[in-house]
Amino acid sequence: MGLTTIGGLPAHPLLVHFVVVLVPLSAVLVLCSVLWPSARRRLGIFPPAIALVTLILVPITTDAGEWLEHNSPHSELIQIHAELGDQLLIWSIAVFVFAATWWVLHTNRFTEWRSARTSLSDSSTLLRVVTVAIAAIAVVAAVGSMVQVYRIGESGAKAVWQEQS
Repeated sequence: MGLTTIGGLPAHPLLVHFVVVLVPLSAVLVLCSVLWPSARRRLGIFPPAIALVTLILVPITTDAGEWLEHNSPHSELIQIHAELGDQLLIWSIAVFVFAATWWVLHTNRFTEWRSARTSLSDSSTLLRVVTVAIAAIAVVAAVGSMVQVYRIGESGAKAVWQEQS
C-alpha cells in the first residue's frame, strides 16, 4: 500500500479533491484541443501534461481509497463506490493517450514530416480518416471520464452520508 494517511487523516478524502478537479480539467482541455484549433495552438503541451498528472493521481487516490475501505466497517455503498472508482483508471489512461496522440499529431515536427511524406492523395485521405477517428475517440474518452467522476462522487457521497443517518 502507498499513501494511506496525511497528517494522521485518511489520504483518500484529501486526494479526491485533486482528482475531482483534474479529471474534468484534463477532459475540458482535451475537448478544447480537439474541437477548437486556435485553442489547441494556445494550449500546446498542457492537455497531455495535465492528463498525465491526473493519470498519476488516480491510482494513488484509489489505492488510498482501498486502504480506507479495508479499515472501515463493511458497507455495500462503499463497495459500489470502490468498484466505480477502480474504473476511472481506464478513462484516465484513454484521456492521456488521446491527449498525447492529438498533441503529437499537431506538433510542427510531425506536421512537417507528414507534409513531406503525404504527397499521394491516398495517404492524405487515410491520415484524415485516422485523425477524425482519434478526435472522435478523444471526445468520447473526455466525456466518459467526466461522467465517471460524477458517478463516483455521487456514490461516495451516498456512502458517507447515508451511512451516518
